[in-house]
Amino acid sequence: MKTLGKSIIAAAAGAAMAISTPAFARDAAGEWSGLLGAGEISLRIVLHIERGPDGALTGTLDSPDQGATGIPLGEISDSGDGRLSVTVPAVGGTYSAVWNESEQRWDGMWNQGAGPKIPLNLSAGPPQPVLPEKWDMPSNDQIAALIADRIAPREGQGVVVGVLGPEGSREVSGGPDGGAPFDGRSMFEIGSISKVFTALILADMANKGQVSLDDPAEKYLPAGHTMPQRGGRKITLRDLSTHMSGLPRLPDNMPFTDPDDPYADYTEELMLAFLDGYALPRDVGSQHEYSNLSVGLLGYLLGRAAGMDYATLLRQRITGPLGMDDTMIDLPPSHADRLVPSYDMYMRPAKPWRLPALVGAGAIRSTADDMMTFAAAALDESSPIAAAMKTTLSVREKTEDARIEQALGWQIFHPVPNRSIVAHGGGTGGFRSQLTLEPVLERAVVVLTNSAAEPSAGDIATHVLAGSPVVPTPPVPPAPPPVEVRKEVTLSVAELDRVVGRYEFAPGVIFNLTREGTTLRAQREGSAVGPILPIFAEAPLSFFWKAVNAQVSFTADDSGKIVGAVFTQDGQSMTGRPLEP
Repeated sequence: MKTLGKSIIAAAAGAAMAISTPAFARDAAGEWSGLLGAGEISLRIVLHIERGPDGALTGTLDSPDQGATGIPLGEISDSGDGRLSVTVPAVGGTYSAVWNESEQRWDGMWNQGAGPKIPLNLSAGPPQPVLPEKWDMPSNDQIAALIADRIAPREGQGVVVGVLGPEGSREVSGGPDGGAPFDGRSMFEIGSISKVFTALILADMANKGQVSLDDPAEKYLPAGHTMPQRGGRKITLRDLSTHMSGLPRLPDNMPFTDPDDPYADYTEELMLAFLDGYALPRDVGSQHEYSNLSVGLLGYLLGRAAGMDYATLLRQRITGPLGMDDTMIDLPPSHADRLVPSYDMYMRPAKPWRLPALVGAGAIRSTADDMMTFAAAALDESSPIAAAMKTTLSVREKTEDARIEQALGWQIFHPVPNRSIVAHGGGTGGFRSQLTLEPVLERAVVVLTNSAAEPSAGDIATHVLAGSPVVPTPPVPPAPPPVEVRKEVTLSVAELDRVVGRYEFAPGVIFNLTREGTTLRAQREGSAVGPILPIFAEAPLSFFWKAVNAQVSFTADDSGKIVGAVFTQDGQSMTGRPLEP
Protein backbone atom coordinates (compact mmCIF):
# COMPACT_ATOMS: atom_id res chain seq x y z
CA MET A 1 0.00 0.00 0.00
CA LYS A 2 2.14 2.77 -1.26
CA THR A 3 2.19 6.45 -0.47
CA LEU A 4 3.76 9.60 -1.87
CA GLY A 5 6.81 9.31 0.41
CA LYS A 6 9.40 12.07 1.05
CA SER A 7 11.87 9.77 2.78
CA ILE A 8 15.64 9.80 2.82
CA ILE A 9 15.84 6.41 4.47
CA ALA A 10 12.71 4.56 3.41
CA ALA A 11 11.82 3.24 0.00
CA ALA A 12 8.47 4.07 -1.07
CA ALA A 13 5.30 2.33 0.16
CA GLY A 14 4.81 4.01 0.90
CA ALA A 15 2.51 3.86 -1.12
CA ALA A 16 3.75 8.55 -0.27
CA MET A 17 6.53 11.06 1.35
CA ALA A 18 6.67 9.94 4.96
CA ILE A 19 10.04 10.40 6.61
CA SER A 20 11.40 7.45 8.53
CA THR A 21 14.13 7.40 11.13
CA PRO A 22 17.51 5.80 10.51
CA ALA A 23 18.16 2.12 11.03
CA PHE A 24 19.33 2.10 14.62
CA ALA A 25 20.18 -1.28 16.11
CA ARG A 26 17.15 -3.18 17.38
CA ASP A 27 17.03 -5.45 20.43
CA ALA A 28 16.38 -8.99 19.25
CA ALA A 29 14.35 -9.90 22.32
CA GLY A 30 10.66 -10.32 21.55
CA GLU A 31 8.27 -12.25 19.36
CA TRP A 32 9.05 -12.14 15.65
CA SER A 33 7.05 -13.69 12.84
CA GLY A 34 7.19 -13.91 9.07
CA LEU A 35 6.57 -16.00 6.00
CA LEU A 36 9.18 -18.46 4.74
CA GLY A 37 8.63 -18.85 1.01
CA ALA A 38 10.36 -20.72 -1.81
CA GLY A 39 8.48 -21.65 -4.95
CA GLU A 40 5.14 -23.05 -3.87
CA ILE A 41 6.21 -23.36 -0.22
CA SER A 42 4.73 -20.83 2.17
CA LEU A 43 5.25 -21.42 5.90
CA ARG A 44 4.65 -19.15 8.86
CA ILE A 45 7.68 -18.94 11.16
CA VAL A 46 7.74 -17.50 14.68
CA LEU A 47 10.79 -16.77 16.84
CA HIS A 48 10.34 -16.25 20.59
CA ILE A 49 13.54 -14.66 21.97
CA GLU A 50 14.15 -13.69 25.60
CA ARG A 51 17.07 -11.86 27.20
CA GLY A 52 18.14 -13.06 30.63
CA PRO A 53 19.46 -10.96 33.52
CA ASP A 54 22.99 -11.64 32.31
CA GLY A 55 22.12 -10.40 28.82
CA ALA A 56 22.22 -13.86 27.24
CA LEU A 57 19.58 -14.63 24.62
CA THR A 58 17.53 -17.81 24.54
CA GLY A 59 14.44 -18.80 22.60
CA THR A 60 12.33 -21.17 20.58
CA LEU A 61 10.99 -21.46 17.04
CA ASP A 62 7.42 -22.31 15.98
CA SER A 63 6.26 -23.47 12.53
CA PRO A 64 2.47 -23.34 12.97
CA ASP A 65 1.67 -24.65 9.50
CA GLN A 66 3.71 -27.79 10.24
CA GLY A 67 2.28 -28.20 13.74
CA ALA A 68 5.74 -27.68 15.24
CA THR A 69 6.18 -25.51 18.32
CA GLY A 70 8.84 -24.89 20.92
CA ILE A 71 11.88 -25.94 18.85
CA PRO A 72 14.88 -24.77 20.91
CA LEU A 73 17.15 -22.14 19.41
CA GLY A 74 20.90 -22.62 19.70
CA GLU A 75 23.31 -19.72 19.46
CA ILE A 76 21.65 -16.31 19.19
CA SER A 77 23.91 -13.40 18.34
CA ASP A 78 22.54 -9.87 18.60
CA SER A 79 25.54 -7.72 17.77
CA GLY A 80 23.93 -4.48 18.86
CA ASP A 81 24.57 -2.87 15.48
CA GLY A 82 21.54 -4.22 13.65
CA ARG A 83 22.71 -7.77 12.91
CA LEU A 84 21.00 -10.94 14.11
CA SER A 85 22.06 -14.56 13.68
CA VAL A 86 20.32 -17.64 15.04
CA THR A 87 20.99 -21.38 14.87
CA VAL A 88 18.38 -24.12 15.23
CA PRO A 89 20.39 -27.30 15.88
CA ALA A 90 17.39 -29.65 15.97
CA VAL A 91 16.66 -29.03 12.27
CA GLY A 92 20.14 -28.01 11.11
CA GLY A 93 18.93 -24.48 10.40
CA THR A 94 20.54 -21.05 10.53
CA TYR A 95 19.06 -17.58 10.18
CA SER A 96 21.01 -14.36 9.49
CA ALA A 97 19.38 -10.93 9.22
CA VAL A 98 19.88 -7.18 9.40
CA TRP A 99 17.45 -4.70 10.91
CA ASN A 100 15.35 -2.76 8.35
CA GLU A 101 14.25 0.38 10.19
CA SER A 102 12.02 1.67 7.39
CA GLU A 103 9.94 -1.54 7.47
CA GLN A 104 10.48 -2.20 11.21
CA ARG A 105 11.59 -5.79 10.65
CA TRP A 106 14.52 -8.18 10.35
CA ASP A 107 15.41 -8.85 6.69
CA GLY A 108 17.27 -12.12 6.37
CA MET A 109 17.87 -15.56 4.91
CA TRP A 110 17.07 -19.03 6.26
CA ASN A 111 19.33 -21.95 5.44
CA GLN A 112 18.74 -25.58 6.37
CA GLY A 113 21.38 -28.24 5.78
CA ALA A 114 22.61 -28.29 2.19
CA GLY A 115 19.45 -26.64 0.91
CA PRO A 116 19.24 -23.21 -0.72
CA LYS A 117 19.00 -19.98 1.21
CA ILE A 118 15.39 -18.81 1.49
CA PRO A 119 14.23 -15.23 2.26
CA LEU A 120 12.62 -14.79 5.68
CA ASN A 121 11.67 -11.34 6.93
CA LEU A 122 10.47 -11.15 10.53
CA SER A 123 8.21 -8.46 12.00
CA ALA A 124 7.26 -7.92 15.62
CA GLY A 125 4.20 -9.72 16.90
CA PRO A 126 2.35 -12.98 16.32
CA PRO A 127 2.13 -14.55 12.86
CA GLN A 128 -0.45 -13.29 10.39
CA PRO A 129 -3.31 -15.77 10.58
CA VAL A 130 -4.75 -17.26 7.43
CA LEU A 131 -7.76 -15.23 6.32
CA PRO A 132 -11.02 -16.87 7.29
CA GLU A 133 -12.60 -18.82 4.44
CA LYS A 134 -15.97 -17.33 5.26
CA TRP A 135 -16.11 -13.77 6.49
CA ASP A 136 -19.14 -11.65 7.20
CA MET A 137 -18.17 -8.00 6.97
CA PRO A 138 -18.59 -6.24 10.32
CA SER A 139 -21.76 -4.42 11.32
CA ASN A 140 -21.88 -0.64 11.47
CA ASP A 141 -21.56 -0.78 15.26
CA GLN A 142 -18.47 -2.97 14.98
CA ILE A 143 -16.89 -0.63 12.44
CA ALA A 144 -17.73 2.36 14.64
CA ALA A 145 -15.90 0.64 17.50
CA LEU A 146 -12.85 0.12 15.27
CA ILE A 147 -12.88 3.80 14.37
CA ALA A 148 -13.27 4.86 18.01
CA ASP A 149 -10.26 2.75 19.04
CA ARG A 150 -8.16 4.16 16.22
CA ILE A 151 -8.85 7.83 16.91
CA ALA A 152 -9.01 7.65 20.72
CA PRO A 153 -5.38 8.74 21.31
CA ARG A 154 -5.35 11.13 18.34
CA GLU A 155 -7.13 14.39 19.04
CA GLY A 156 -8.37 15.87 15.78
CA GLN A 157 -8.43 12.65 13.77
CA GLY A 158 -11.56 11.29 12.12
CA VAL A 159 -12.22 8.30 9.87
CA VAL A 160 -14.84 7.51 7.24
CA VAL A 161 -15.33 3.89 6.17
CA GLY A 162 -17.41 2.90 3.14
CA VAL A 163 -18.54 -0.71 2.70
CA LEU A 164 -19.96 -2.23 -0.48
CA GLY A 165 -21.31 -5.73 -1.00
CA PRO A 166 -24.06 -7.62 -2.83
CA GLU A 167 -26.43 -6.52 -0.09
CA GLY A 168 -25.79 -2.83 -0.80
CA SER A 169 -23.57 -0.02 0.45
CA ARG A 170 -23.17 1.78 3.75
CA GLU A 171 -20.87 4.30 5.38
CA VAL A 172 -19.68 4.66 8.95
CA SER A 173 -17.77 7.64 10.29
CA GLY A 174 -16.31 8.78 13.57
CA GLY A 175 -14.67 11.93 14.87
CA PRO A 176 -13.04 14.25 15.05
CA ASP A 177 -13.39 15.35 18.65
CA GLY A 178 -13.99 19.05 18.91
CA GLY A 179 -14.71 19.52 15.20
CA ALA A 180 -17.51 19.11 12.71
CA PRO A 181 -18.25 15.39 12.37
CA PHE A 182 -17.07 13.73 9.19
CA ASP A 183 -19.52 12.21 6.73
CA GLY A 184 -19.69 10.98 3.16
CA ARG A 185 -19.28 14.52 1.77
CA SER A 186 -16.15 15.39 3.78
CA MET A 187 -13.24 15.91 1.39
CA PHE A 188 -9.84 14.23 1.69
CA GLU A 189 -6.63 14.03 -0.29
CA ILE A 190 -6.52 10.44 -1.60
CA GLY A 191 -2.81 10.54 -2.47
CA SER A 192 -1.52 7.59 -4.46
CA ILE A 193 -4.96 6.16 -5.17
CA SER A 194 -4.71 8.80 -7.90
CA LYS A 195 -2.39 6.35 -9.69
CA VAL A 196 -5.37 4.05 -10.26
CA PHE A 197 -7.25 6.88 -11.98
CA THR A 198 -4.20 7.60 -14.14
CA ALA A 199 -4.01 3.92 -15.10
CA LEU A 200 -7.69 3.87 -16.04
CA ILE A 201 -7.21 6.93 -18.25
CA LEU A 202 -4.30 5.15 -19.95
CA ALA A 203 -6.38 1.99 -20.42
CA ASP A 204 -9.35 3.92 -21.80
CA MET A 205 -7.17 5.78 -24.30
CA ALA A 206 -5.46 2.53 -25.32
CA ASN A 207 -8.81 0.74 -25.76
CA LYS A 208 -9.95 3.54 -28.06
CA GLY A 209 -6.76 3.50 -30.13
CA GLN A 210 -5.66 6.96 -29.03
CA VAL A 211 -2.42 5.62 -27.53
CA SER A 212 -0.84 2.18 -27.21
CA LEU A 213 0.38 0.67 -23.96
CA ASP A 214 3.63 -0.03 -25.77
CA ASP A 215 4.10 3.46 -27.17
CA PRO A 216 7.51 4.87 -26.24
CA ALA A 217 6.99 7.53 -23.59
CA GLU A 218 9.27 9.87 -25.52
CA LYS A 219 6.68 10.00 -28.31
CA TYR A 220 4.61 12.41 -26.23
CA LEU A 221 7.39 14.62 -24.85
CA PRO A 222 7.76 18.19 -26.11
CA ALA A 223 10.18 18.61 -29.00
CA GLY A 224 13.79 18.81 -27.95
CA HIS A 225 13.41 16.60 -24.87
CA THR A 226 14.32 12.94 -24.43
CA MET A 227 13.56 9.94 -22.22
CA PRO A 228 16.40 7.90 -20.76
CA GLN A 229 16.85 4.45 -22.29
CA ARG A 230 19.21 1.56 -21.85
CA GLY A 231 20.38 -1.26 -24.07
CA GLY A 232 18.19 -0.02 -26.90
CA ARG A 233 15.01 -0.59 -24.84
CA LYS A 234 12.78 2.46 -24.57
CA ILE A 235 10.48 3.21 -21.64
CA THR A 236 6.84 2.66 -22.63
CA LEU A 237 3.59 3.96 -21.19
CA ARG A 238 3.03 0.46 -19.79
CA ASP A 239 6.38 0.61 -17.99
CA LEU A 240 5.46 3.90 -16.36
CA SER A 241 2.15 2.58 -15.02
CA THR A 242 3.58 -0.71 -13.74
CA HIS A 243 6.64 0.89 -12.08
CA MET A 244 8.98 -1.07 -14.36
CA SER A 245 10.58 1.94 -16.07
CA GLY A 246 13.81 2.10 -14.08
CA LEU A 247 13.01 5.69 -13.08
CA PRO A 248 13.57 6.49 -9.40
CA ARG A 249 10.85 7.03 -6.83
CA LEU A 250 11.51 10.77 -6.95
CA PRO A 251 13.67 12.93 -9.24
CA ASP A 252 16.85 14.33 -7.74
CA ASN A 253 16.19 17.93 -8.74
CA MET A 254 13.19 18.69 -6.56
CA PRO A 255 13.78 22.06 -4.86
CA PHE A 256 11.86 21.15 -1.66
CA THR A 257 11.46 24.83 -0.86
CA ASP A 258 8.70 23.90 1.58
CA PRO A 259 9.12 20.39 3.07
CA ASP A 260 5.51 20.58 4.29
CA ASP A 261 4.32 20.94 0.67
CA PRO A 262 7.21 19.15 -1.07
CA TYR A 263 5.91 18.82 -4.64
CA ALA A 264 4.52 22.35 -4.95
CA ASP A 265 7.57 23.91 -6.62
CA TYR A 266 8.42 20.98 -8.89
CA THR A 267 7.66 22.26 -12.37
CA GLU A 268 7.28 20.80 -15.83
CA GLU A 269 10.60 22.42 -16.77
CA LEU A 270 12.41 20.72 -13.89
CA MET A 271 10.87 17.35 -14.74
CA LEU A 272 11.91 17.59 -18.39
CA ALA A 273 15.42 18.66 -17.39
CA PHE A 274 15.70 15.63 -15.13
CA LEU A 275 14.61 13.26 -17.90
CA ASP A 276 17.06 14.83 -20.36
CA GLY A 277 20.01 14.12 -18.09
CA TYR A 278 19.12 10.93 -16.19
CA ALA A 279 20.97 7.64 -16.75
CA LEU A 280 18.98 4.51 -15.93
CA PRO A 281 20.71 2.32 -13.30
CA ARG A 282 19.33 -0.93 -14.80
CA ASP A 283 17.53 -2.28 -17.84
CA VAL A 284 13.96 -1.12 -18.50
CA GLY A 285 11.50 -3.78 -17.40
CA SER A 286 14.02 -5.72 -15.32
CA GLN A 287 12.87 -4.73 -11.83
CA HIS A 288 9.80 -3.31 -10.11
CA GLU A 289 10.49 -0.06 -8.24
CA TYR A 290 7.55 2.01 -7.03
CA SER A 291 7.90 5.47 -8.56
CA ASN A 292 5.89 8.62 -8.01
CA LEU A 293 7.90 10.19 -10.81
CA SER A 294 6.93 7.56 -13.38
CA VAL A 295 3.17 7.81 -12.80
CA GLY A 296 3.26 11.59 -12.47
CA LEU A 297 5.06 11.67 -15.81
CA LEU A 298 2.47 9.28 -17.27
CA GLY A 299 -0.35 11.65 -16.35
CA TYR A 300 1.54 14.51 -17.99
CA LEU A 301 2.15 12.51 -21.19
CA LEU A 302 -1.46 11.36 -21.45
CA GLY A 303 -2.55 14.98 -21.22
CA ARG A 304 -0.22 15.89 -24.06
CA ALA A 305 -1.46 12.95 -26.15
CA ALA A 306 -5.06 14.04 -25.61
CA GLY A 307 -4.40 17.76 -26.01
CA MET A 308 -5.75 18.74 -22.60
CA ASP A 309 -4.65 18.98 -18.98
CA TYR A 310 -4.92 16.09 -16.55
CA ALA A 311 -7.85 17.54 -14.65
CA THR A 312 -9.90 17.72 -17.86
CA LEU A 313 -8.88 14.17 -18.81
CA LEU A 314 -9.98 12.96 -15.39
CA ARG A 315 -13.35 14.66 -15.71
CA GLN A 316 -14.01 13.50 -19.26
CA ARG A 317 -12.89 9.90 -18.86
CA ILE A 318 -13.89 8.95 -15.31
CA THR A 319 -15.49 11.39 -12.91
CA GLY A 320 -17.93 12.89 -15.44
CA PRO A 321 -19.34 9.59 -16.75
CA LEU A 322 -19.64 8.28 -13.18
CA GLY A 323 -21.19 11.45 -11.76
CA MET A 324 -18.34 11.93 -9.29
CA ASP A 325 -18.80 15.68 -8.89
CA ASP A 326 -16.72 15.85 -5.70
CA THR A 327 -13.57 14.26 -7.16
CA MET A 328 -11.10 16.80 -8.56
CA ILE A 329 -7.65 18.34 -8.37
CA ASP A 330 -8.19 21.99 -7.45
CA LEU A 331 -11.08 22.79 -5.15
CA PRO A 332 -13.41 25.67 -6.07
CA PRO A 333 -14.85 27.81 -3.24
CA SER A 334 -17.95 25.60 -3.17
CA HIS A 335 -15.79 22.64 -2.15
CA ALA A 336 -12.80 24.17 -0.37
CA ASP A 337 -14.53 24.44 2.98
CA ARG A 338 -15.27 20.70 2.90
CA LEU A 339 -11.57 19.74 2.81
CA VAL A 340 -11.09 18.52 6.37
CA PRO A 341 -8.25 19.73 8.62
CA SER A 342 -5.25 17.39 8.39
CA TYR A 343 -2.43 16.34 10.70
CA ASP A 344 1.02 14.80 10.39
CA MET A 345 2.23 11.64 12.14
CA TYR A 346 2.67 13.60 15.38
CA MET A 347 -0.87 15.07 15.09
CA ARG A 348 0.48 18.52 14.29
CA PRO A 349 -1.49 20.53 11.69
CA ALA A 350 -0.39 19.65 8.14
CA LYS A 351 -0.61 21.58 4.90
CA PRO A 352 -2.61 20.47 1.86
CA TRP A 353 -0.34 19.26 -0.92
CA ARG A 354 -0.03 20.58 -4.48
CA LEU A 355 1.53 18.51 -7.28
CA PRO A 356 1.54 20.69 -10.41
CA ALA A 357 3.93 18.60 -12.53
CA LEU A 358 3.32 15.14 -11.03
CA VAL A 359 -0.44 15.51 -10.67
CA GLY A 360 -1.18 11.98 -11.93
CA ALA A 361 0.78 10.46 -9.05
CA GLY A 362 -1.26 11.79 -6.16
CA ALA A 363 -3.10 15.11 -6.52
CA ILE A 364 -6.75 13.97 -6.49
CA ARG A 365 -9.16 14.97 -3.72
CA SER A 366 -12.41 13.13 -3.14
CA THR A 367 -15.10 12.07 -0.68
CA ALA A 368 -16.27 8.74 0.69
CA ASP A 369 -19.52 9.11 -1.29
CA ASP A 370 -17.62 9.53 -4.56
CA MET A 371 -15.09 6.80 -3.76
CA MET A 372 -17.96 4.40 -3.10
CA THR A 373 -19.40 5.33 -6.49
CA PHE A 374 -16.01 4.62 -8.01
CA ALA A 375 -15.66 1.28 -6.20
CA ALA A 376 -19.10 0.19 -7.39
CA ALA A 377 -18.20 1.08 -10.98
CA ALA A 378 -14.90 -0.81 -10.71
CA LEU A 379 -16.85 -3.96 -9.76
CA ASP A 380 -19.66 -3.48 -12.30
CA GLU A 381 -18.97 -5.16 -15.65
CA SER A 382 -21.44 -2.82 -17.36
CA SER A 383 -20.20 0.48 -15.91
CA PRO A 384 -18.67 3.27 -18.04
CA ILE A 385 -15.19 2.29 -16.81
CA ALA A 386 -15.66 -1.50 -17.10
CA ALA A 387 -13.59 -1.92 -20.27
CA ALA A 388 -10.75 0.21 -18.91
CA MET A 389 -10.89 -1.65 -15.61
CA LYS A 390 -10.55 -4.97 -17.43
CA THR A 391 -7.51 -3.67 -19.32
CA THR A 392 -5.79 -2.42 -16.15
CA LEU A 393 -6.08 -5.85 -14.54
CA SER A 394 -4.98 -7.73 -17.65
CA VAL A 395 -1.39 -6.55 -17.19
CA ARG A 396 0.61 -8.26 -14.43
CA GLU A 397 4.20 -7.74 -13.35
CA LYS A 398 6.10 -9.46 -10.54
CA THR A 399 7.18 -7.39 -7.56
CA GLU A 400 9.71 -7.84 -4.78
CA ASP A 401 6.97 -9.62 -2.77
CA ALA A 402 5.88 -12.93 -4.28
CA ARG A 403 2.35 -12.38 -2.94
CA ILE A 404 1.87 -9.09 -4.79
CA GLU A 405 1.47 -8.48 -8.52
CA GLN A 406 1.57 -5.04 -10.13
CA ALA A 407 -1.17 -4.32 -12.65
CA LEU A 408 -1.66 -1.03 -14.46
CA GLY A 409 -2.05 1.20 -11.42
CA TRP A 410 -3.60 -1.43 -9.15
CA GLN A 411 -1.72 -3.78 -6.86
CA ILE A 412 -3.08 -7.32 -6.67
CA PHE A 413 -2.55 -9.16 -3.40
CA HIS A 414 -2.70 -12.92 -2.95
CA PRO A 415 -2.86 -13.24 0.85
CA VAL A 416 -3.70 -16.93 0.53
CA PRO A 417 -3.68 -19.28 -2.49
CA ASN A 418 -6.52 -18.87 -4.97
CA ARG A 419 -7.64 -15.56 -3.51
CA SER A 420 -7.03 -12.10 -4.96
CA ILE A 421 -7.57 -8.66 -3.48
CA VAL A 422 -7.22 -5.60 -5.72
CA ALA A 423 -6.11 -2.50 -3.88
CA HIS A 424 -4.20 0.74 -3.65
CA GLY A 425 -3.40 2.98 -0.72
CA GLY A 426 -2.56 6.64 -0.56
CA GLY A 427 -0.82 9.09 1.72
CA THR A 428 0.12 12.76 1.67
CA GLY A 429 1.42 15.03 4.41
CA GLY A 430 -1.78 14.88 6.47
CA PHE A 431 -3.99 12.19 4.90
CA ARG A 432 -4.13 8.42 4.52
CA SER A 433 -6.52 6.43 2.32
CA GLN A 434 -7.20 2.88 1.21
CA LEU A 435 -9.35 1.38 -1.55
CA THR A 436 -9.64 -2.41 -1.42
CA LEU A 437 -11.73 -4.65 -3.69
CA GLU A 438 -12.48 -8.36 -3.81
CA PRO A 439 -14.15 -8.68 -7.22
CA VAL A 440 -15.10 -12.37 -6.89
CA LEU A 441 -17.23 -11.59 -3.83
CA GLU A 442 -18.42 -8.21 -5.24
CA ARG A 443 -17.08 -6.46 -2.17
CA ALA A 444 -15.21 -3.21 -1.66
CA VAL A 445 -14.05 -1.08 1.26
CA VAL A 446 -12.92 2.54 1.27
CA VAL A 447 -11.20 4.12 4.28
CA LEU A 448 -10.32 7.83 4.45
CA THR A 449 -8.62 9.55 7.38
CA ASN A 450 -7.09 12.94 8.04
CA SER A 451 -3.73 12.21 9.61
CA ALA A 452 -0.43 10.57 8.71
CA ALA A 453 -0.26 8.75 12.05
CA GLU A 454 0.25 5.02 11.64
CA PRO A 455 -1.41 2.56 11.65
CA SER A 456 -3.97 4.36 9.53
CA ALA A 457 -6.35 3.15 6.84
CA GLY A 458 -4.89 -0.06 5.39
CA ASP A 459 -5.40 -2.51 8.24
CA ILE A 460 -8.97 -1.34 8.83
CA ALA A 461 -9.82 -1.76 5.15
CA THR A 462 -8.48 -5.30 4.86
CA HIS A 463 -10.06 -6.30 8.17
CA VAL A 464 -13.51 -5.09 7.15
CA LEU A 465 -13.19 -6.66 3.69
CA ALA A 466 -11.52 -9.97 4.46
CA GLY A 467 -11.04 -10.48 8.20
CA SER A 468 -7.33 -9.74 8.62
CA PRO A 469 -6.22 -8.46 12.05
CA VAL A 470 -6.45 -4.82 13.07
CA VAL A 471 -3.17 -3.39 14.32
CA PRO A 472 -3.34 -1.91 17.85
CA THR A 473 -3.16 1.89 17.91
CA PRO A 474 -0.12 3.15 19.85
CA PRO A 475 0.11 6.51 21.61
CA VAL A 476 1.07 9.44 19.40
CA PRO A 477 4.89 9.65 19.37
CA PRO A 478 6.47 12.81 20.72
CA ALA A 479 7.19 15.37 18.03
CA PRO A 480 10.85 15.91 17.13
CA PRO A 481 12.57 19.18 17.99
CA PRO A 482 11.71 22.10 15.71
CA VAL A 483 13.79 22.40 12.58
CA GLU A 484 16.66 24.80 13.12
CA VAL A 485 17.10 27.65 10.69
CA ARG A 486 20.37 26.90 8.95
CA LYS A 487 22.47 29.25 6.86
CA GLU A 488 23.85 27.87 3.63
CA VAL A 489 27.47 28.63 2.74
CA THR A 490 29.36 28.13 -0.52
CA LEU A 491 32.19 25.61 -0.65
CA SER A 492 34.76 25.05 -3.35
CA VAL A 493 34.66 21.98 -5.57
CA ALA A 494 37.69 20.63 -3.72
CA GLU A 495 35.93 20.99 -0.37
CA LEU A 496 32.86 19.20 -1.72
CA ASP A 497 34.94 16.40 -3.22
CA ARG A 498 36.54 15.87 0.18
CA VAL A 499 33.30 14.29 1.53
CA VAL A 500 32.16 12.54 -1.65
CA GLY A 501 31.93 8.78 -1.14
CA ARG A 502 29.94 6.00 0.49
CA TYR A 503 29.30 5.85 4.24
CA GLU A 504 27.95 2.97 6.33
CA PHE A 505 25.94 3.87 9.43
CA ALA A 506 24.59 0.37 10.23
CA PRO A 507 24.35 -2.96 8.38
CA GLY A 508 22.45 -2.23 5.19
CA VAL A 509 22.34 1.52 5.91
CA ILE A 510 24.70 3.06 3.37
CA PHE A 511 24.59 6.59 1.98
CA ASN A 512 26.24 7.50 -1.29
CA LEU A 513 27.32 11.14 -1.62
CA THR A 514 28.04 12.40 -5.12
CA ARG A 515 28.82 15.77 -6.65
CA GLU A 516 27.23 17.27 -9.75
CA GLY A 517 28.78 20.63 -10.55
CA THR A 518 28.61 22.56 -7.29
CA THR A 519 25.75 20.47 -5.88
CA LEU A 520 26.25 17.64 -3.41
CA ARG A 521 23.63 14.87 -3.45
CA ALA A 522 22.92 11.99 -1.08
CA GLN A 523 21.03 8.74 -1.53
CA ARG A 524 20.31 5.72 0.65
CA GLU A 525 21.47 2.52 -1.06
CA GLY A 526 20.32 -1.07 -0.70
CA SER A 527 16.89 -2.68 -0.30
CA ALA A 528 15.44 0.50 1.23
CA VAL A 529 16.83 2.74 -1.52
CA GLY A 530 15.69 6.34 -1.18
CA PRO A 531 15.45 9.35 -3.45
CA ILE A 532 18.54 11.27 -4.47
CA LEU A 533 18.33 14.56 -2.58
CA PRO A 534 20.57 17.62 -2.54
CA ILE A 535 22.38 18.53 0.67
CA PHE A 536 23.69 21.96 1.52
CA ALA A 537 26.80 23.10 3.35
CA GLU A 538 26.68 25.15 6.54
CA ALA A 539 30.40 24.62 7.25
CA PRO A 540 33.26 22.82 5.48
CA LEU A 541 32.39 19.50 7.21
CA SER A 542 28.73 20.06 8.05
CA PHE A 543 25.77 19.65 5.69
CA PHE A 544 21.98 19.62 5.92
CA TRP A 545 18.93 18.56 3.96
CA LYS A 546 16.16 21.01 3.15
CA ALA A 547 13.63 18.28 2.27
CA VAL A 548 13.71 16.78 5.76
CA ASN A 549 15.02 17.65 9.21
CA ALA A 550 18.35 15.93 8.78
CA GLN A 551 22.03 16.79 8.96
CA VAL A 552 25.36 15.04 8.49
CA SER A 553 28.72 16.12 9.88
CA PHE A 554 32.13 14.65 9.12
CA THR A 555 35.34 14.22 11.08
CA ALA A 556 38.83 14.21 9.58
CA ASP A 557 42.27 13.11 10.76
CA ASP A 558 45.33 15.35 10.91
CA SER A 559 45.96 14.83 7.20
CA GLY A 560 42.46 16.03 6.33
CA LYS A 561 41.17 12.58 5.34
CA ILE A 562 37.53 11.90 6.31
CA VAL A 563 37.45 9.17 8.96
CA GLY A 564 33.90 9.35 10.34
CA ALA A 565 30.43 10.84 10.04
CA VAL A 566 27.40 11.47 12.21
CA PHE A 567 23.92 11.45 10.67
CA THR A 568 21.07 13.11 12.58
CA GLN A 569 17.38 13.08 11.70
CA ASP A 570 14.61 14.51 13.87
CA GLY A 571 16.98 14.66 16.83
CA GLN A 572 18.21 11.04 16.57
CA SER A 573 21.81 10.36 15.61
CA MET A 574 23.98 7.48 14.47
CA THR A 575 27.68 7.23 13.73
CA GLY A 576 29.07 6.03 10.42
CA ARG A 577 32.34 5.30 8.69
CA PRO A 578 33.58 5.86 5.13
CA LEU A 579 33.75 2.79 2.90
CA GLU A 580 36.65 2.14 0.59
CA PRO A 581 35.93 3.09 -3.05
